[in-house]
Amino acid sequence: MGLGFEVVARVAGRARGARATLLTARRLRRSLLALLITAAVVIPLSAAARPRIPAPAPAVLRPLTASTLDEAYAANRANAAAASRTAAAHGDHARAAADRALAEPSRTLLAFDGRGSGLATEVFGDLAHADRIAVLVPGSDTSLDTYPRFRATATALYGQLTRHAPKGSRPTVIAWLGYETPRTISTTALTTARADQAGPRLGELIRRLHVIAGPEARVSLLCHSYGSVVCARAASTGPGVGDIAFVGSPGTGVDSAAALRTSARVWAARGADDWIAEVPYVRTELFGTTLGFGTDPVSPAYGARVFAAGDGGHSDYYTPGSVSLANLARIVLGDTSEVTRA
Repeated sequence: MGLGFEVVARVAGRARGARATLLTARRLRRSLLALLITAAVVIPLSAAARPRIPAPAPAVLRPLTASTLDEAYAANRANAAAASRTAAAHGDHARAAADRALAEPSRTLLAFDGRGSGLATEVFGDLAHADRIAVLVPGSDTSLDTYPRFRATATALYGQLTRHAPKGSRPTVIAWLGYETPRTISTTALTTARADQAGPRLGELIRRLHVIAGPEARVSLLCHSYGSVVCARAASTGPGVGDIAFVGSPGTGVDSAAALRTSARVWAARGADDWIAEVPYVRTELFGTTLGFGTDPVSPAYGARVFAAGDGGHSDYYTPGSVSLANLARIVLGDTSEVTRA
């Protein structure tokens, strides 16, 4: 989730401080929610949506297995190169550059679709022989146009894992831009609609990872912002998910970790300077639509294992050297006794 919500949240936070002695907690929560609803419903009316970017259909791949990985990587790179040429011919040189970067020989794409806002699944490490797999699930405003920012989080985590993995361990990171993320300032950012569509796709990815790396590979879902809602929809996919970590979460769409119906350990963290703390953790009905995602995952009522995230903001959870990055790596590696609690 991005700058639009940040502006609304910070304004709401200042209003809360100024009027704290005059308003009850219930009235304050209502006013914060009203601000969010206004931002989501009114502002988009003046914001023109970006035209759909033309691109070839995704490459046709054989079923993904350890033996077909290299073939899939090559086919997806070729598709990204074709998408770059199409975008350039369309006059979208920024998208052409983004696609061209994904077509470089060093890139290992498990999936790619250059159409519209774009989808990509990139692998960092030796997936065929991985024993620990971290799947990063992004939040709002993530697309091929902003993909380098998302990719940087994956490379930071992969570096942390490889530096601290015990001898013989083979960690791998998957940057999963596998769904059309909502715009931060939009009605879709306040509902589970995009997550309802994305959850089954994420579940299918988890199943494919176990086909490729084997059933013993331990998968962790690391879910940022709106990605928390997506992960909640995929949480009950099976015992192959060992850990689920929500960071900078606006809520998950369920009221407790138990309601996720998963055997995975459930974690949550929020940085001290994360504006998402100002978003009201409620669900409300408006014109027949449920807005909001319910209980705060770092609250005792939710029941997650809350870990320290340091003083960072909403986009700082994977900053090299940060407390949050160190703890996320420990979760992926299974070093749960070393995770520092909040």
